[in-house]
Amino acid sequence: MRRSLSLLLAVSFAPAAIQAQRPAPWDSVGRVLQASPTSTAGYVQYAFPRRDLTLRVGVVNVSPRLSLTAWARFSGTSQGATLMGDLVVTEAELRSVQAAIDSQHLTVTAVYTQQLGESPRMSYLHVHGEGLAVDLARRLDRVIAHTATPRGVSLATAPVAIDTAAVFEALGARGSANGNVAQLSFILVLPPISLRGARLVPGQAYGSRVNLQAVAEDRYIATGELAVLGDRVAPVVGALATHGIAVTAVHNRLLDETPPVYDIHFWADGPPAAVLAGIKAALDATRGGASPGGGNM
Repeated sequence: MRRSLSLLLAVSFAPAAIQAQRPAPWDSVGRVLQASPTSTAGYVQYAFPRRDLTLRVGVVNVSPRLSLTAWARFSGTSQGATLMGDLVVTEAELRSVQAAIDSQHLTVTAVYTQQLGESPRMSYLHVHGEGLAVDLARRLDRVIAHTATPRGVSLATAPVAIDTAAVFEALGARGSANGNVAQLSFILVLPPISLRGARLVPGQAYGSRVNLQAVAEDRYIATGELAVLGDRVAPVVGALATHGIAVTAVHNRLLDETPPVYDIHFWADGPPAAVLAGIKAALDATRGGASPGGGNM
Protein backbone atom coordinates (compact mmCIF):
# COMPACT_ATOMS: atom_id res chain seq x y z
CA MET A 1 0.00 0.00 0.00
CA ARG A 2 1.37 3.39 -0.95
CA ARG A 3 0.92 6.36 1.33
CA SER A 4 1.34 10.04 0.55
CA LEU A 5 3.16 12.23 3.04
CA SER A 6 -0.07 14.12 3.67
CA LEU A 7 -1.58 10.91 5.03
CA LEU A 8 1.17 10.38 7.57
CA LEU A 9 -0.10 11.19 11.02
CA ALA A 10 1.68 14.14 12.60
CA VAL A 11 1.65 13.80 16.38
CA SER A 12 1.87 17.04 18.33
CA PHE A 13 3.65 17.16 21.67
CA ALA A 14 2.71 20.82 22.08
CA PRO A 15 0.93 22.04 25.25
CA ALA A 16 -2.40 22.04 23.39
CA ALA A 17 -2.23 18.25 23.31
CA ILE A 18 -1.87 17.95 27.08
CA GLN A 19 -4.91 16.49 28.73
CA ALA A 20 -6.57 18.50 31.48
CA GLN A 21 -6.78 15.52 33.85
CA ARG A 22 -4.32 12.72 34.51
CA PRO A 23 -4.79 9.48 36.43
CA ALA A 24 -3.37 9.67 39.96
CA PRO A 25 -0.72 6.95 39.38
CA TRP A 26 1.09 9.15 36.89
CA ASP A 27 1.35 11.95 39.44
CA SER A 28 2.93 9.43 41.81
CA VAL A 29 5.39 8.45 39.09
CA GLY A 30 6.15 12.13 38.58
CA ARG A 31 6.95 12.59 42.25
CA VAL A 32 9.45 9.72 42.09
CA LEU A 33 11.06 11.08 38.94
CA GLN A 34 10.82 14.71 40.11
CA ALA A 35 9.21 15.73 36.85
CA SER A 36 5.78 16.91 35.77
CA PRO A 37 3.70 14.51 33.67
CA THR A 38 2.20 15.52 30.34
CA SER A 39 -0.32 13.28 28.60
CA THR A 40 -0.73 12.89 24.87
CA ALA A 41 -1.35 10.24 22.22
CA GLY A 42 -2.02 7.41 24.65
CA TYR A 43 0.98 7.77 26.96
CA VAL A 44 2.32 9.96 29.77
CA GLN A 45 5.70 11.64 29.35
CA TYR A 46 8.26 13.00 31.81
CA ALA A 47 11.08 15.16 30.40
CA PHE A 48 14.57 15.73 31.80
CA PRO A 49 16.41 18.51 29.94
CA ARG A 50 20.19 18.44 30.41
CA ARG A 51 20.48 22.09 31.37
CA ASP A 52 23.68 21.22 33.18
CA LEU A 53 25.52 20.80 29.87
CA THR A 54 26.80 23.25 27.30
CA LEU A 55 26.95 21.27 24.09
CA ARG A 56 28.91 22.70 21.18
CA VAL A 57 29.41 21.58 17.61
CA GLY A 58 32.24 23.69 16.32
CA VAL A 59 31.40 27.25 17.36
CA VAL A 60 27.65 26.53 17.65
CA ASN A 61 25.92 26.11 20.99
CA VAL A 62 23.36 23.33 20.58
CA SER A 63 20.05 24.07 22.26
CA PRO A 64 18.88 21.57 24.92
CA ARG A 65 15.59 21.48 23.00
CA LEU A 66 17.35 20.22 19.90
CA SER A 67 19.04 17.12 21.30
CA LEU A 68 19.65 17.31 25.05
CA THR A 69 16.31 16.38 26.59
CA ALA A 70 15.91 12.91 28.03
CA TRP A 71 12.41 11.51 28.45
CA ALA A 72 10.42 8.61 29.90
CA ARG A 73 7.07 7.56 28.43
CA PHE A 74 4.61 5.35 30.31
CA SER A 75 1.51 3.63 29.00
CA GLY A 76 -0.89 1.06 30.44
CA THR A 77 -2.06 1.08 34.05
CA SER A 78 -0.50 1.46 37.47
CA GLN A 79 -0.45 -2.34 37.81
CA GLY A 80 0.70 -3.11 34.28
CA ALA A 81 2.75 -0.31 32.77
CA THR A 82 5.16 -0.14 29.86
CA LEU A 83 8.12 2.23 30.12
CA MET A 84 10.06 3.45 27.12
CA GLY A 85 12.78 6.01 27.72
CA ASP A 86 15.53 7.88 25.95
CA LEU A 87 18.43 8.82 28.21
CA VAL A 88 20.99 11.52 27.37
CA VAL A 89 24.39 10.78 28.90
CA THR A 90 27.92 12.05 28.58
CA GLU A 91 30.77 9.77 27.58
CA ALA A 92 31.99 9.85 31.19
CA GLU A 93 28.56 8.72 32.48
CA LEU A 94 27.94 5.94 29.96
CA ARG A 95 29.51 2.92 31.71
CA SER A 96 27.92 3.74 35.06
CA VAL A 97 24.51 4.26 33.48
CA GLN A 98 24.69 0.99 31.55
CA ALA A 99 25.60 -0.90 34.72
CA ALA A 100 22.75 0.77 36.61
CA ILE A 101 20.23 -0.15 33.90
CA ASP A 102 21.29 -3.77 34.17
CA SER A 103 21.15 -3.77 37.98
CA GLN A 104 17.66 -2.26 37.89
CA HIS A 105 16.42 -5.00 35.52
CA LEU A 106 15.60 -2.60 32.71
CA THR A 107 16.61 -3.28 29.10
CA VAL A 108 18.80 -1.22 26.82
CA THR A 109 17.37 -1.56 23.32
CA ALA A 110 19.76 0.86 21.59
CA VAL A 111 22.87 2.98 22.17
CA TYR A 112 23.49 5.63 19.55
CA THR A 113 24.80 9.10 18.72
CA GLN A 114 23.03 12.09 17.20
CA GLN A 115 25.55 14.84 16.52
CA LEU A 116 28.86 14.91 14.70
CA GLY A 117 31.95 16.39 16.34
CA GLU A 118 30.14 17.52 19.47
CA SER A 119 31.83 18.53 22.73
CA PRO A 120 31.38 16.95 25.19
CA ARG A 121 30.82 13.61 23.49
CA MET A 122 27.26 12.40 24.03
CA SER A 123 25.52 9.03 23.94
CA TYR A 124 21.82 8.23 23.89
CA LEU A 125 20.20 5.09 25.26
CA HIS A 126 16.74 3.68 24.54
CA VAL A 127 15.44 1.93 27.66
CA HIS A 128 12.48 -0.43 28.03
CA GLY A 129 10.71 -1.93 31.04
CA GLU A 130 7.41 -3.48 32.05
CA GLY A 131 5.76 -3.82 35.46
CA LEU A 132 4.21 -1.71 38.22
CA ALA A 133 4.30 1.95 37.20
CA VAL A 134 5.76 3.33 40.43
CA ASP A 135 8.28 0.50 40.66
CA LEU A 136 9.45 1.23 37.12
CA ALA A 137 9.79 4.89 38.08
CA ARG A 138 11.91 4.04 41.13
CA ARG A 139 14.18 1.83 39.04
CA LEU A 140 14.56 4.52 36.38
CA ASP A 141 15.18 7.12 39.08
CA ARG A 142 18.13 5.07 40.35
CA VAL A 143 19.52 4.96 36.81
CA ILE A 144 19.19 8.71 36.24
CA ALA A 145 20.96 9.28 39.58
CA HIS A 146 24.15 8.03 37.88
CA THR A 147 24.10 11.17 35.72
CA ALA A 148 24.24 14.87 36.52
CA THR A 149 20.78 15.36 34.99
CA PRO A 150 19.01 18.14 36.93
CA ARG A 151 15.55 17.34 38.27
CA GLY A 152 12.49 19.48 38.65
CA VAL A 153 13.58 21.88 35.93
CA SER A 154 12.05 22.87 32.64
CA LEU A 155 13.24 24.93 29.72
CA ALA A 156 12.13 28.54 29.76
CA THR A 157 9.70 29.76 27.14
CA ALA A 158 11.28 32.15 24.66
CA PRO A 159 9.92 34.17 21.73
CA VAL A 160 9.90 32.16 18.51
CA ALA A 161 13.02 32.92 16.48
CA ILE A 162 12.73 30.41 13.64
CA ASP A 163 10.60 30.63 10.50
CA THR A 164 7.94 28.12 11.53
CA ALA A 165 5.75 28.85 8.50
CA ALA A 166 8.57 27.83 6.16
CA VAL A 167 9.51 24.80 8.26
CA PHE A 168 5.98 23.44 8.62
CA GLU A 169 5.15 24.03 4.95
CA ALA A 170 8.35 22.40 3.74
CA LEU A 171 7.89 19.30 5.90
CA GLY A 172 4.15 18.96 5.38
CA ALA A 173 3.13 19.04 9.04
CA ARG A 174 2.67 21.44 11.90
CA GLY A 175 4.68 21.24 15.09
CA SER A 176 5.74 23.46 17.96
CA ALA A 177 8.46 26.06 18.40
CA ASN A 178 10.25 27.74 21.25
CA GLY A 179 13.06 30.22 20.81
CA ASN A 180 15.14 29.21 17.80
CA VAL A 181 14.06 25.54 17.80
CA ALA A 182 11.15 23.96 15.92
CA GLN A 183 10.00 20.43 16.72
CA LEU A 184 7.79 18.14 14.64
CA SER A 185 6.61 14.60 15.28
CA PHE A 186 5.29 11.96 12.91
CA ILE A 187 4.04 8.41 12.76
CA LEU A 188 5.69 6.96 9.65
CA VAL A 189 4.67 3.35 10.26
CA LEU A 190 1.05 2.28 10.05
CA PRO A 191 -0.19 0.32 13.08
CA PRO A 192 -0.49 -2.23 14.45
CA ILE A 193 3.00 -2.87 15.80
CA SER A 194 2.98 -5.43 18.59
CA LEU A 195 5.37 -6.69 21.24
CA ARG A 196 4.83 -10.30 22.27
CA GLY A 197 1.25 -10.06 21.06
CA ALA A 198 0.39 -6.75 22.76
CA ARG A 199 -0.31 -3.75 20.53
CA LEU A 200 2.09 -0.86 21.14
CA VAL A 201 1.11 2.78 21.55
CA PRO A 202 2.24 4.50 18.32
CA GLY A 203 3.66 7.76 19.69
CA GLN A 204 5.38 6.01 22.57
CA ALA A 205 6.85 3.06 20.74
CA TYR A 206 7.44 4.03 17.12
CA GLY A 207 7.07 7.78 16.80
CA SER A 208 9.42 9.86 14.66
CA ARG A 209 10.70 13.36 15.35
CA VAL A 210 12.48 16.17 13.56
CA ASN A 211 14.11 19.04 15.48
CA LEU A 212 15.62 22.11 13.81
CA GLN A 213 17.60 24.99 15.29
CA ALA A 214 18.09 28.31 13.53
CA VAL A 215 21.74 29.22 14.04
CA ALA A 216 21.44 32.23 11.75
CA GLU A 217 19.16 33.36 8.93
CA ASP A 218 21.28 31.36 6.49
CA ARG A 219 22.09 28.32 8.65
CA TYR A 220 20.06 25.57 10.31
CA ILE A 221 21.23 22.55 12.25
CA ALA A 222 18.85 19.62 12.62
CA THR A 223 18.62 16.21 14.15
CA GLY A 224 15.94 13.59 14.09
CA GLU A 225 14.83 10.03 14.58
CA LEU A 226 12.83 8.43 11.76
CA ALA A 227 11.17 5.12 12.70
CA VAL A 228 10.47 2.97 9.63
CA LEU A 229 10.00 -0.62 8.54
CA GLY A 230 12.96 -2.56 7.18
CA ASP A 231 12.17 -2.06 3.50
CA ARG A 232 12.34 1.72 3.96
CA VAL A 233 15.75 1.90 5.65
CA ALA A 234 17.83 1.96 2.45
CA PRO A 235 15.63 4.53 0.64
CA VAL A 236 15.63 6.87 3.66
CA VAL A 237 19.37 6.57 4.25
CA GLY A 238 19.94 7.16 0.54
CA ALA A 239 17.73 10.25 0.48
CA LEU A 240 19.58 11.77 3.42
CA ALA A 241 23.00 10.99 1.96
CA THR A 242 22.04 12.40 -1.44
CA HIS A 243 21.19 15.70 0.26
CA GLY A 244 24.41 15.85 2.26
CA ILE A 245 22.80 14.88 5.58
CA ALA A 246 24.82 12.50 7.74
CA VAL A 247 23.22 9.35 9.13
CA THR A 248 24.59 8.95 12.67
CA ALA A 249 22.86 5.69 13.66
CA VAL A 250 20.54 2.95 12.42
CA HIS A 251 19.17 0.58 15.06
CA ASN A 252 16.17 -1.43 16.18
CA ARG A 253 13.69 0.52 18.29
CA LEU A 254 12.76 -2.42 20.54
CA LEU A 255 13.46 -6.13 20.91
CA ASP A 256 11.06 -8.69 19.45
CA GLU A 257 8.49 -6.24 18.09
CA THR A 258 6.41 -7.36 15.10
CA PRO A 259 7.12 -6.23 12.47
CA PRO A 260 10.61 -4.92 13.35
CA VAL A 261 10.94 -1.12 13.43
CA TYR A 262 14.23 0.62 12.68
CA ASP A 263 15.33 4.06 13.85
CA ILE A 264 17.40 6.25 11.54
CA HIS A 265 19.16 9.18 13.23
CA PHE A 266 20.59 12.08 11.25
CA TRP A 267 22.56 15.29 11.65
CA ALA A 268 22.13 18.18 9.21
CA ASP A 269 23.97 21.50 9.02
CA GLY A 270 23.55 24.01 6.21
CA PRO A 271 21.34 26.59 4.50
CA PRO A 272 17.71 26.30 5.66
CA ALA A 273 16.32 25.46 2.23
CA ALA A 274 18.86 22.68 1.74
CA VAL A 275 18.33 21.19 5.20
CA LEU A 276 14.54 21.24 4.79
CA ALA A 277 14.73 19.75 1.30
CA GLY A 278 16.88 16.88 2.55
CA ILE A 279 14.58 16.08 5.45
CA LYS A 280 11.53 16.30 3.18
CA ALA A 281 13.18 13.86 0.78
CA ALA A 282 13.75 11.43 3.66
CA LEU A 283 10.12 11.73 4.75
CA ASP A 284 9.01 11.12 1.18
CA ALA A 285 11.24 8.04 1.06
CA THR A 286 9.23 6.46 3.88
CA ARG A 287 6.42 5.91 1.38
CA GLY A 288 5.90 2.63 -0.43
CA GLY A 289 6.56 -0.93 0.51
CA ALA A 290 4.34 -3.24 2.50
CA SER A 291 2.11 -1.77 5.16
CA PRO A 292 2.02 -3.50 8.56
CA GLY A 293 -1.75 -3.24 8.51
CA GLY A 294 -4.56 -0.84 9.14
CA GLY A 295 -6.05 0.51 12.34
CA ASN A 296 -7.11 3.69 14.02
CA MET A 297 -4.61 5.81 15.90
